[in-house]
Amino acid sequence: MQDIEGQPLHSRDLAPDFTLRATPEHTVTLSEFQGRPVVLAFYPVDWGPICQEEMTQFDAALCAIEQYGGVLLGISVDSVWSHQEFATRLNLRFPLLADFEPKGEVARADGVYRAEEGTSERALFVIDADGALRWRYVSPPGTSPGIQGVLSTLEWLPHSIDSADRPRMHG
Repeated sequence: MQDIEGQPLHSRDLAPDFTLRATPEHTVTLSEFQGRPVVLAFYPVDWGPICQEEMTQFDAALCAIEQYGGVLLGISVDSVWSHQEFATRLNLRFPLLADFEPKGEVARADGVYRAEEGTSERALFVIDADGALRWRYVSPPGTSPGIQGVLSTLEWLPHSIDSADRPRMHG
């Protein structure tokens, strides 16, 4: 696989499972999505201008991610209350998960917690249908990672979609 950015992972190491709050009443567990690729989009905080741009860009690409059978989950250290308002304001159609208490626990497990700032890195992970980490990218500070690496990885992964029906990337 040739990526524009990021690092393809071929070790087949399983992603650490987690359960985080999506709303005050609802939790999401990573292993619920076994059988589907999952995109984890870590971002530092709600309301930052780059974070707003990044999450809006991911929302615009949601249909493309879903065409590959994928699920998109945004994760930051902010509370579910902040996430709810942030998602409403930006009209986001995918869950934002609160890595809030204990703060940054999932980001730490995935090696992307920034202890000095108390936030996560701006990082992307693609997990295959078997739960293995297949691609990761940590963006330089102050830079949005874009979506191309995620879409390229999803195209490369085996899917339950027949290869003749699989959408192809152009560009």
